[in-house]
Amino acid sequence: MGAELDKETVAKTYARWAPIYDLVFGAVFERGRLAAIEAAERIGGRILEVGVGTGISLPDYSRSNRIVGLDISEPMLRKALQRVAEHKLDNVETLAVMDAANLALPDASFDVVVAQYVITTVPNPEATLDEFARVLRPGGEIVLVNHIGAEQGMRRAFEKGFAPLARRLGWQPEFRFGRLVQWAERHGGVSIVEHRPIAPLGHFSLIRFRREGGNGKLS
Repeated sequence: MGAELDKETVAKTYARWAPIYDLVFGAVFERGRLAAIEAAERIGGRILEVGVGTGISLPDYSRSNRIVGLDISEPMLRKALQRVAEHKLDNVETLAVMDAANLALPDASFDVVVAQYVITTVPNPEATLDEFARVLRPGGEIVLVNHIGAEQGMRRAFEKGFAPLARRLGWQPEFRFGRLVQWAERHGGVSIVEHRPIAPLGHFSLIRFRREGGNGKLS
């Protein structure tokens, strides 16, 4: 797995990115962001977006959904609060600073948990996924969009070589899909229902998990 990230490093890294994040990454991540929103809205209802960052995705959700946004970076969330006010997003219930691996939220309190470009930036991805599953109602879905490391070949070699620098930038490029499969198997009660590359180049993937049981939205 290589050396893990730590929470303080991640928070400091994204505080530095906050002023220019949308400019640098907005277009790069757009297709994945829209794919995650589309997948989340197939379920709809009360949606938790973890790693909401500057709130760049918030205006794209249907106003019929209720959104809670969390991030570890206070400077990023200040940008998100400005966006909520600018766009008058009255369907955004709250934005809060919170550790993804220790959510101060009730069990089974969301229909969907969305995490875009997050799971490779947290210190403990498995503990984070445990929390996503805990706050998800039975029948709800976890929707991830992320770079997933290659299993072999030149891209795999590049990712391993690039990993030390990437960790200083706040992410783990060598994170592989098998780690998500193993988490789902160990956790139990959660199954992977979709894994597909995002066009145009397939460098990012959309992964959906469903929590077993239940079929009605939260009221």
